[in-house]
Amino acid sequence: MRLNLKATNITLTSDIREYLEKRLQSLDKLVSFDDPAVMVDVELGRTTRHHQNGDIFFAEINIHKGKETFRSVSDRPDILSAIDDMRDEIAGELSARKGKLISLSRRGGQFAKAFLKGSYNSMGYFGRPARAGWKYMRRLWRRKETIDR
Repeated sequence: MRLNLKATNITLTSDIREYLEKRLQSLDKLVSFDDPAVMVDVELGRTTRHHQNGDIFFAEINIHKGKETFRSVSDRPDILSAIDDMRDEIAGELSARKGKLISLSRRGGQFAKAFLKGSYNSMGYFGRPARAGWKYMRRLWRRKETIDR
């Protein structure tokens, strides 16, 4: 993992840096930080200098993993709560992507198993294939029907 940390309109203390690294380590289950291809850009700062209260601190994270990019931005009255909120948002994005990949591989496995068993009728369960594939599947079903007769 390559971590690029940027502070805007604030001084970055060691306490804030340690807190941020601790919060990012909890994301290790969702994305492998040992991979050198993963790049994490984090920006922490104040939105303006003249406001004293309200949502004046922000935390922004961009995770680049291959061709995929995940992004989260949070505005809070406290820098630590902004980091927490940013971490929760990016964890939701990463877990949604992981779940989508798992379901896609399971669906492909189910399709392959049905195809190998020769049950063409059960393939209708997997949804309508692409338009070119639909015509091919219809021809297969017709062949199966003529063989069964």
